[in-house]
Parts: sequence; C-alpha cells; structure tokens
Amino acid sequence: MTMSLAVTDTQPVDRLPRRPRWRRLLRPGPGLVAGVFLLCLAVATTGARWLAPADPEEQDLGAALAGPSGAHWLGTDRLGRDVLSRLLHGGQVTLVSVVEAVAVFVVLGVTLGVTAGYLGGWADRAISWLADLLLALPGIIMLLMVLAVFPGNTAATMVVLGVISAPMLLRVTRGVTMSVKQELYVRAARLSGLGEVRIMTRHVLPRLTGPILVQVSLFAATAVLVQGALSFLGLSAPETEGPSWGNMIAQAAQVTSQDLWLAIPTGALLTLTVLALGLFGDAIRDATAGHRAPAAPLRPVRSTAPAVPPRPAEGPAPLLSVDGLTIGFPGPDGPVTVVRDVSFTVAPGECVGVIGESGSGKTMIARSLLGLLPAGGAVTAGAATLHADSGPAVELTRLDERGFGRVRGCRIALVSQEPSSSLDPAFRVGSQVAEVIRRHTPMSRRQAAREAIELLRTVRLPEPERVARRYPHELSGGMAQRVVIALALAGKPSLLVADEPTTALDVTVQAEILALLRDLQRRLGMAVILVTHDWGVLADLCDRAVVVYAGEVVEQAGVADLYTGARHPYTRSLLAADPHLAEAGQDLPTIAGTVPSPRQWSPGCRFRPRCGVAVDDCAIGRIPLTVMSDGRVARCIRADEVVKR
Repeated sequence: MTMSLAVTDTQPVDRLPRRPRWRRLLRPGPGLVAGVFLLCLAVATTGARWLAPADPEEQDLGAALAGPSGAHWLGTDRLGRDVLSRLLHGGQVTLVSVVEAVAVFVVLGVTLGVTAGYLGGWADRAISWLADLLLALPGIIMLLMVLAVFPGNTAATMVVLGVISAPMLLRVTRGVTMSVKQELYVRAARLSGLGEVRIMTRHVLPRLTGPILVQVSLFAATAVLVQGALSFLGLSAPETEGPSWGNMIAQAAQVTSQDLWLAIPTGALLTLTVLALGLFGDAIRDATAGHRAPAAPLRPVRSTAPAVPPRPAEGPAPLLSVDGLTIGFPGPDGPVTVVRDVSFTVAPGECVGVIGESGSGKTMIARSLLGLLPAGGAVTAGAATLHADSGPAVELTRLDERGFGRVRGCRIALVSQEPSSSLDPAFRVGSQVAEVIRRHTPMSRRQAAREAIELLRTVRLPEPERVARRYPHELSGGMAQRVVIALALAGKPSLLVADEPTTALDVTVQAEILALLRDLQRRLGMAVILVTHDWGVLADLCDRAVVVYAGEVVEQAGVADLYTGARHPYTRSLLAADPHLAEAGQDLPTIAGTVPSPRQWSPGCRFRPRCGVAVDDCAIGRIPLTVMSDGRVARCIRADEVVKR
C-alpha cells in the first residue's frame, strides 16, 4: 500500500544578507558612544607612558593647584604634579584591578552556574549551598579582613571581591541554563552523541552571553567604585607606590576649601567610566540577542521518489526487541503506570509504525528507547534490547546517561516533530552537522565540513553548500526537517526513531519528507520506528503497525492487514474516523469520548467505555493479547466477532 509521489518543498528564493552582530554595535546611540569612550580610555591608560604629557611624579611647587592651561590641560595638584598625567597612569591601577576582579567573577560564576543548572541533582544542591554561604558573608567585613592580612595588597582584595560577588552571576547563569537545557536542540545534540561538556560549552554557553554580559558590566562598574573607595580610604596601595583614581580624589578632598577644580577631572572620569560600562553592557546584550531575518518568498521545487514495496513481517532476526515494557511516574499516592506490558520487534530494514490517539503512550514508548523520559519517569519492568550484527546486544532500559551516550546517534537516532527547535539558532547548519560527524568519526574540520555537505546532498537539499552556510531561521520548515534528518544520519545509525516527523509541516512538504524517509530507508537498509496518528502516513511508509491505546498494545499486524480486516474495535474505530470518508454536508466521523488518563483506566478492557461491541465480560480481569489463527495479535475477547460484524 505504497505509492510514488511527486511533491513539492519550499525554499527561499534569495538569501537575505545577515548583518554581523558586531556591526550592530556601530549603530548610533548610547552604546556606541560608551564603547568609543571605553576604547579610548583603555588605549590612553595602556599607553600612558607615551601619551602622558609629563612625569606623574614630577613636582612643581610654584604651579601648585593651578587651573587648566596650555602647559597643564587639566591643571595641577597641591604638589604641582600634572593631573592629566596622573589620571592616565592612575587608570592603569584601576583598570587592572577591575580586570582581576571580573576574571574571578566570570570564571567562578559561569563555571559553577552552568554546572549546577545543567547537571542538577547533587551538584546543583552543593553549588547552591556554597553560593548561599558566600552571600551570607558581609562583603565589607571580608574585604577589611583581607586588607588586615595583606595590607595594601590591591590584587588580593579584588580577587576576594570577585569570589564573594560570584554567587550573583552564578544564580543568573544557573536559572538561564536550566531553561536552555530544556530546548529541543539541546536534546537533539545529546541524541547525536555529543558529550555533556561539549553540549555545555558549545550549545548552552552561547545562549548565556546576554545575561552574562549584563551582570559583568554591572559588576565591573561596582569594582571600579570599590577600588576607588578603598584607595580613597587609604586601605589599598599607598600613594607613594603611584597614583590611582581613589587616592587622587582623597587628595582633592583635602584641598576642597582652596580649590574645587581638582576633584572635578577625577570625579567626572570615574563617573563616566561607571556609566559607560553599564551602557556598553546593555548594547552588547541587545546585539547578541540577534534578530531574525524576515521570511523570504517561496517557490516550489519539484522532485519524485520511487515507491518502496512493503516487507513481510517474517524475516531475519530482530534488530530491536521490546518485551513487556512498563513505564511509571511517581505520584502523590504512589507510582502511576502510564505504559504497561508493551512488546514488539523491529527487523533490520523494516519500518514499524506506532499509532494511536494523543495520550495513548506512543511517544513515551519511543522516548524510553532513547533514555529521554520526562523527569521522574522510569522503566519499571520489561526490557528493550538493541541487537547488532557483531558484538554484544545492548539492553537499552538498563543504560545510564553515559551508556546512552555510547549508542545515541551511532546506533539509534531520533527525528523529532519540531525541526526548527532541534537546531541551535546560534550556529550555521553546516557546523552543526559537521560537529556530529566528528563526534562519531574522528577527522579534521575540513573533512567534516565536506562530509556535512555530502550529507545535506543525501537528504536532497538543493544547493547544499549554500544551505550549510545558513542559520536555522533562514530555512523553511521542510528544509529544516531535512537538516534534522541529516543530523540523525550523521552517525550512520541502524535504527531511526521518527516521532511524528511531519506534524509541523504542511501537506505538500509532508509528502516530500515521507518520500525522503522511504528512499533513505531503502538505500541505507535502515530500520525505522515511526510514531504517528495519521493513517495516511502509516500506509505510505510502514510495513507493520503497533496500535496503542491507554498505555497498552491493542493490536499488531501488517499495515495492509489492518486496512482490510482489523481485529480490535479501537483500530476499526480509528479507521472509520478517517475524515476522507465523510460525505459533503455531514459531520466529520469521530470516536465518542477521549483517551482516559492513567488514573481513570477502567478495569478489564480500557477501551470498553467507548466501545460499541462491549459486553459484561469485557470488564472482568485484564484482557490478554490473543494470537489469532493467522498470526495476528489483538487484545480483545470478541476479536473474531468484530471481524464478522
């Protein structure tokens, strides 16, 4: 029951130019002004040795407290020393101190925050406890203690300032990381076989750039004020070791009654530096947030795919065998079972469809094979074994996260129903595919880039070189789904789990993706588990079907056999609800009622409240799976009578 399809996909006609993020900082506005000011300040203080008009320690008592003049642009202090020269040299002390504090602040805050938010569990609890402890310590007391132990040691003081302030960045980073790690593209990276450290550094950390920069800019401004305050109070390096902005303000305060001007240059520079750090941090945050390019006009691309003849259920030894799989979740009144006693097999090169209404448990079955059950979910009974042509079989339900990392992507892979959410928006398509290729096959970056383009060509993407240079938001839905399929194929898996891969696409693109999957399965000899609720998709792609209702398998048979003679009332009701069977002017056919939640499962047959042929015996005991005379399986005590009716 397959057919050859001539279908269409869509692609942008012209790629709109992507404006580099750094160029957004050049837009006129406060951010640009602040950036230019900070750049000039950094250059001036770094090159103070050459730019300063005079020696900062050269005294001229005859010109003490002189105002601005051609000889001294910003005047002189009480010893006749040039204020501008002292500001430039003093800026070196202040900015170096700020860099020291910011470095400690970022390293501790980001590292511990990402670790706590991504790993969770005991690591999260331990790091959060440490952060709470540091926040409970009085900061000013800690700084004074350090100065008591290391008198005048500015470096030690700023390092401690970074340590006691790091929990602020840690909390922000942890919260954002916990949100980002739930994104589908992070799950897709894990399914591709990437290690946890690689995922954290490449796919999670770039999304934290905005929040981190905001916190860093605010802390840098605070560090400038703290360093200045300590110098003002005479608690850091003494004036005899060189000028700093803080001790310059302290000197100006001593002669305020004689000359108000001396405090203005240093105070203004300190104020402008703090303001510029805040404004520039906001500008970088806005630039790194990114903007999506407007959608480009679409045009059809014609393609065809040959039909694939259905394979018989009988064949070689199974590639995957699922036996008595049971899945449960913790509940307030004890464990709640959501899937019970599911058994089926998948042969090499076979496509098996798992079909049922939403809430039947089909996605839970598929996710359990990949170790992706929601938090709290666990396989409480049964087994799922992935066999291999050579080497030992792998018991999937007994693997921990590290064990799944060795089979995901290379032996079993996933294609999800949300293609755009499965791709990292911060990286180009080609780099993401190449990253997965290098994870499973050691090679150089150049070789991986070439392999990525070939893989994009394999999934029938037009102009794969151009597609490899695009970002995910520049792709249509059909193109994004093809890229996701390419990612799944990068590790050359023997089993592909496709979780409703065409749900988010329009009808025309659905047909193209199905034709692609059918062609790849035929050419690569790959087995497929297709999770769907669409009988048309099932008939177009699958050899056999597993019908699931309320967490149980109710029928298994070849797809053609189900269409011609389903044995379970639920299967027949699903077929009868096909909207294509409705006549003009009549209501669409439906099944009365809804799929019950696990807490509402009725005794006996779970479909009994919605079944039109149920009898009293259907409510007695658990209904077993019955093997029919023709080898088909159904969970119904009236299966033979259903066929007759």
